[in-house]
Amino acid sequence: MGANELFYADIMAVSPEVTGSCNLVIVKLPNKETIRFVVDCGLFQEREYDKYNYTLPFKTEDIDFCLVTHNHIDHTGRLPFMVKKGFLGSIYATNTTCKLLPLALEDSSRVLKDVSKRKNEPILYGENDVERTLELLKPCHYNETINVNDNVKVTFLTNGHLIGAALILVQIHYPRYDDINILFTGDYNDKNLFFDVHHIPKWILKLPITVIQESTYGNMDSTEIERCFQKNILEYVERNGTIVVPVFSLGRAQEILYQLKCMQDEGNLSKSVPIYLDGKLAIKYTILYINDGLDIKEEMRDFLPENLTFVSKTDRNSILKDLEGKIILTTSGMGSYGPAQVYIPEYITKTTSLIHFTGYTAEETLGRRLKDTEIGEIVEVGGVITKKRARVEYTTEYSAHAKADEMIKFLKQFKDLKLVLVNHGKLEAKNIFAQRIVEEVEPKKVGVLGRDYFFRINAYGLIKTLSTKFK
Repeated sequence: MGANELFYADIMAVSPEVTGSCNLVIVKLPNKETIRFVVDCGLFQEREYDKYNYTLPFKTEDIDFCLVTHNHIDHTGRLPFMVKKGFLGSIYATNTTCKLLPLALEDSSRVLKDVSKRKNEPILYGENDVERTLELLKPCHYNETINVNDNVKVTFLTNGHLIGAALILVQIHYPRYDDINILFTGDYNDKNLFFDVHHIPKWILKLPITVIQESTYGNMDSTEIERCFQKNILEYVERNGTIVVPVFSLGRAQEILYQLKCMQDEGNLSKSVPIYLDGKLAIKYTILYINDGLDIKEEMRDFLPENLTFVSKTDRNSILKDLEGKIILTTSGMGSYGPAQVYIPEYITKTTSLIHFTGYTAEETLGRRLKDTEIGEIVEVGGVITKKRARVEYTTEYSAHAKADEMIKFLKQFKDLKLVLVNHGKLEAKNIFAQRIVEEVEPKKVGVLGRDYFFRINAYGLIKTLSTKFK
């Protein structure tokens, strides 16, 4: 029996495209023991894949441990479901992610409860499942190598995608065999306004390694980004219009607040224009940014614009009745949940309004439906059939994901790149980016992760692919 058949790891992606991130890794040791772990366990947000939220393509009680790259719900939203189904292992994440996860999962359970009532479907998980999940958290420091068990050690590295986010290096070892080194990028960015992103240590760059690389914007270069947010905001402020900005609670809300502060400081945005932030979770995260530190640079603690109001549920009616110009930041970022369900139906019918999305909008979300509807056409918003009269804009300038050229630059750092497995992207984007990696980076092999194949690897890269039954 060859060495390849004695010590290897099988990797598959539970998600076929963008949301619902979860990578399953099955390690076979020469002593015939098996180690199973997952990297992330996120919620599917595309309606097309909603059915996948209620199943997991593995026995949860067989999973030894879980690694979490960052605190976005499409990467963490099904951790309580996995626990509900029998997972009892440890969940490893950075210290900051462990501080943020309780807020995220508690909010997720409330949203899912509301969704289950409206759809008359069983709830995915409840508060008790969240509590049991939080008890399994194991906070980790950046750049500290942790021995998960006798054969696996992990190292969390800084990642600019989000506060607390990490690249995760997994090293699988067995006596007299070369280590299997796998780097999971999670959602990746090389920079962040709120904290410093450190270089990958040289010792890691020298390893023979397999990289699991995200590809959300694998078909776009950073030079293609159109910076339109400030111009559009100021145009509607000049018109005394109302501007609704759907934001993600963590990261995007705080970045847009800082952008508005900069516009005030530069004299472009009058401090007399009211600014509102609506969304319990976004407000809680914002207060954490200010008070807790969360690895945030000291000079970035002062990021709030003047004339800002944190909105409670009772404030919304007065805001809606106010005819004066204003800027409303509201969750959710894709428009389908949270207070956005109040503001978008109100302002989508007004020609004096601007609705400005600042992030990715998945298929079948309200944000995507509005994007696909021309002004004057009929659109369904919150169960109401109406005409789209407001201007709706989208920008990728605040995206927390690196673009294709930046990801290529990232991959070129590695001195002994055995295999790149492209993950977390629309199928077209994944395929385009995979071809570009072949041409520009020239690793030994490139593959595209999905539900159709396990990729069997060892210390020297790809051994073979195997079909799965999770089509």
